[in-house]
Amino acid sequence: MAGVRQFDERVALSRALNVFEERGFRDTSMLDLAAGTGVQRGSLYHAYGGKEEIFLRAFRDHTERFLAGAAVALDRPDARSALLSFFGYCIGAITSGSPPRGCLSTRTAIEAATASPRLATAVRAMLDDLENVVHDGLAAFGDSALNVEPRAAARLIVTTTRGIAVMERAGHGPAELRAIAATLVASLVRG
Repeated sequence: MAGVRQFDERVALSRALNVFEERGFRDTSMLDLAAGTGVQRGSLYHAYGGKEEIFLRAFRDHTERFLAGAAVALDRPDARSALLSFFGYCIGAITSGSPPRGCLSTRTAIEAATASPRLATAVRAMLDDLENVVHDGLAAFGDSALNVEPRAAARLIVTTTRGIAVMERAGHGPAELRAIAATLVASLVRG
């Protein structure tokens, strides 16, 4: 039937995300996406308009799931356990898979400077939203739980997650990444 999608959009976007995670935005072609999703290239163009739009849709879905998981990880009884849980969640996300695929948002942020203003905007929005999630999680403990105010702590924490993602790509394992996170948490949390 003309105009009716002949594929499951959620499945196709999830598979497209896998392709982007493996290859990065710049190195992914429409042929790669067609092979990875099992959807013909023409159908992908018709449904989404091109690689950038597919990426943005898949990245939006990925971001929503990641932010929801981050909020759950922060829901702990005290600031120290909340932050250690949050970093554990982030480290788990970038080190999962075999081989680990790293951090799509950090990889895209590096590529976005030359690839697309829309990608740069999407990554910036994701990082701003992540900062807000961390801030809201920390604000629940009050200013007395931290050595700096919650907004400054949230910005430093999000910045550190990007550094951890780079360290993972440079070959540091999960234990080393958790040690980096624990050092930051120890410096931020009072007591």
